[in-house]
Amino acid sequence: MSAPAGDGNRARVSGSAGRRELVAWALYDFANSGYATVVLTTVYSAYFVAVVAADLERQTPGIATLLWALAIGTANLLVLLAGPVIGSIADIRATKKPFLLITTATCVAATALLGVAGPGEVALAMTLVVLSAVAFACGENLIAAFLPELADADRMGRISGFGWSIGYFGGLLTLCCCLAWISWADARGQGPADYVPVALLITAAIFAVTAAPTFLWLRERAKPRPQPPGRSWARLGFERVRQTLARAAELPDLFRFLLCLTLFQSGVATVVVIAAIYAQEVMGFSSQQLILLIMVVNLTAALGAFVFGFAQDRFGSVRSLTGALLLWVAAIGWTYFASSPADLWLAGNLMGLAMGSTQAGGRALVGQLTPQTRNAEIFGLWGLAGRAAAIIGPLSYGLVGRLSGGDHRLALLSTLALFLAGMAALFFVDEARGRGAALSASPPPG
Repeated sequence: MSAPAGDGNRARVSGSAGRRELVAWALYDFANSGYATVVLTTVYSAYFVAVVAADLERQTPGIATLLWALAIGTANLLVLLAGPVIGSIADIRATKKPFLLITTATCVAATALLGVAGPGEVALAMTLVVLSAVAFACGENLIAAFLPELADADRMGRISGFGWSIGYFGGLLTLCCCLAWISWADARGQGPADYVPVALLITAAIFAVTAAPTFLWLRERAKPRPQPPGRSWARLGFERVRQTLARAAELPDLFRFLLCLTLFQSGVATVVVIAAIYAQEVMGFSSQQLILLIMVVNLTAALGAFVFGFAQDRFGSVRSLTGALLLWVAAIGWTYFASSPADLWLAGNLMGLAMGSTQAGGRALVGQLTPQTRNAEIFGLWGLAGRAAAIIGPLSYGLVGRLSGGDHRLALLSTLALFLAGMAALFFVDEARGRGAALSASPPPG
């Protein structure tokens, strides 16, 4: 007779994780969020277009934004291809923590070095952006792969939500520190070429310091498996990914949810990329209004992630995620009909609540549907879904906008369609059946 889903999943946790270790795991979300907020979303992206690639932009209008998009797209493609293989090798060798240390050190160093790329040094800046973004994304996959080892299925939602919620505070802290420095420097007559490199050093330093507890207290519970003679670790990693994809029928609900996640995360990725553009171009927000809105939305996203974690454990992942996606649909609909800044403030905070909920909830459900011997590998596929979403969503928005002659409201409907498609796909995911399949999945050959 099979064990009940909750009891069986408790058995998956190898060793109990105390409060200090759970906090150490969650602090990594706090640490790396500053990079995403400062480099990818706000300060450095604008600096690249306005300063680093300014000469090219004057010669060919629009080229700077295209080069930035190319750098981010290249990073996403590299992670899409390499993430599952790196995760598979980490599973076989039980080296999630050493790999996480390597990716963290790489991201911190590349972030600090971004300040070296001055006006006109576009190739150097793009190379460092790609390197830092790849290391950041691989680190996200690896830290997420620890979740099934730290929490049983009954607590996974709230633990994931706790990590994601303090992550938003980490991004907010780093952004506030950088903006305080920028305001101080700007008041003394310094320009972006003077104060942005220092802001990048601040971002790198906060990342390194706040990630330190993760490496001091987080344990590697996986056990290494012997390396077959005549086969390299890289070859084994590729073979494991191929075997997992070939045996997807053993984990149908996991792969259905990965498809579902790709759809709704495409919508999330679109909102992250175009929110500032939409607020300025359509609603007429000033830079100060936009920064304030981003700060407040970070707070509501933290609240959404934290509260959703408890709701997910109480009511189930599929039911709770359906509610979060309905919130996304309402927020996008309100934005479509928005006619005043107040409307966008309401829609933006609804998006914040929904964003924290779907990101934390998606990670937790993947953890519940993953066989324990393949944590890093499957979370590499989770990362692959996220990287694919980061390409599909903004591209669909851009294409609709281009074909409609720059109609942002019409392009917004393509984003709404992604959330509706994700919600429809979620109806085909059976949570209890998926947990049972994860427990009974046979180990990969070799």
